[in-house]
Amino acid sequence: MTTAVAAGPVEYIKTIGLTTNQSGRGFTNPYDCAFTADGRILILNRCDTVRASLVRIGVMNWEEDYLGEFSRGYGRGDGQWIHPVAMALDANDVVYVTDEQQHRITALDLEGNFVRQWGEPGDGPGQMQGPSGLAINGQGALYVAEQGNNRIQRFTTTGESLGVWGEAGDGPGQFNMPWGIGLDSNGNVYVADWRNDRIQKFTPDGQFIDQYGSSGEGRLSRPSGVCVDADGYMFVSDWGNERLQVFDPDGAFVQTLRGQATLSKWAQDFMSVNPDERNTREMSNLTPELPPHFDTPYLISSQTEPYFWGPVSVRLDSEGRLFVVESNRHRIQVYQRRKD
Repeated sequence: MTTAVAAGPVEYIKTIGLTTNQSGRGFTNPYDCAFTADGRILILNRCDTVRASLVRIGVMNWEEDYLGEFSRGYGRGDGQWIHPVAMALDANDVVYVTDEQQHRITALDLEGNFVRQWGEPGDGPGQMQGPSGLAINGQGALYVAEQGNNRIQRFTTTGESLGVWGEAGDGPGQFNMPWGIGLDSNGNVYVADWRNDRIQKFTPDGQFIDQYGSSGEGRLSRPSGVCVDADGYMFVSDWGNERLQVFDPDGAFVQTLRGQATLSKWAQDFMSVNPDERNTREMSNLTPELPPHFDTPYLISSQTEPYFWGPVSVRLDSEGRLFVVESNRHRIQVYQRRKD
């Protein structure tokens, strides 16, 4: 059995974000977040096809000051993206972004300058099919989930393939559309095995260790992201169930959260100068009693504003704060695990 700090409840801190149809403060279908060494928060905006011009990385701090944004926009040129999914930073604060449409990884510096990119469609070393989840370990190795090839590929930061593991299936070490990736403090790799409704754990070189996802409490439906804190507690964005799940270091179920969002600072600022919007909101029922046919997590979350709706990614910052990225409500809910 694993020895670890006992788990107190995961507690809500605040909500960050505001939907926007233009550049500037706000999010548009955010898909992931990452954190620089000096504490800045990066938000990857994927955007729907109508607002494709807003594909970008926004930059802010914990106090929610909007510090700017960078990207080379929507497209197929150097440094551009079509369908970005995930991002991670190396020790030099170079940002790496997967693009599932273009089957490649793009690297930019924090000024938005193009550094490098690599990848092409295929199943050979260095090739990719639908790269999605991305994580970087302390030695600078990039782990990439390939949903189309049902495998994990490991790269150097310059794009050299260091090997692959996995194949299609539902057995140990097999995948069915793997999506998110997380690493623990020992470098072990956790994969959100999306269509197999489970999390799989591997050694840094791809040897199967364990899997998580069972019936009853703790059951997963289309998990999209996973991260692990310094004590070994695992946090899963349970996309199909519109919730966050918490497991202890042995994989035992600890807690489920449906979401507790409140108005973000940006939203409060917006309401203060738009009284008509504020008044309409005050008259609205944001947690209604729903009719019986609203009986799925998706339908319930779509009508209940505090709940998660489209939790696509979950990440931990250096302070141990948990960021749950909601694509459908263009926001991030932030939590923290209390240690008893």
